Amino acid sequence: MLRRQSLRPDFIKMFVLDEADEMLSRGFKDQIYDIFQLLPPKIQVGVFSATMPPEALEITRKFMNKPVRILVKRDELTLEGIKQFYVNVDKEEWKLETLCDLYETLAITQSVIFVNTRRKVDWLTDKMRSRDHTVSATHGDMDQNTRDIIMREFRSGSSRVLITTDLLAILLPRMMKECFLTSRDFIM
Repeated sequence: MLRRQSLRPDFIKMFVLDEADEMLSRGFKDQIYDIFQLLPPKIQVGVFSATMPPEALEITRKFMNKPVRILVKRDELTLEGIKQFYVNVDKEEWKLETLCDLYETLAITQSVIFVNTRRKVDWLTDKMRSRDHTVSATHGDMDQNTRDIIMREFRSGSSRVLITTDLLAILLPRMMKECFLTSRDFIM
């Protein structure tokens, strides 16, 4: 948009790069640098990231004037009453079986499964349903009304498993406010 002059950079007052670690890990470094090159020098910049990998720190050094770092303690990243599981699976094709094994082994009251693409949300939803698991799914390609209905069902407990993209993970606390008041099991 900047190159096509659909967006005039001289009117931009603030630039926010959210999920910087995710953007960099997905190969958007060149695009991020290109955007910064086209922005006015006195612009206010905010870089937000769950982690601060060296590439994100490099962005702050190169493109920010006197950056202020605000770090959240690791123990504050997990909400009280939430159980998080990370299972390292060696091969992609083993992930579905591992997930199904977890659901057969654990007594899961409610869970969110984060995957890294919208296509994988649809794929996993189909696979879980074909194995008689009741699941809901939401991602950015769905219209807002549909996402609101799915989140309402999940918050009320009528849907117990939500499959979503990891990029929506940052929005979940805001979308689910009251849901976090009780103990939930989350699988990431």
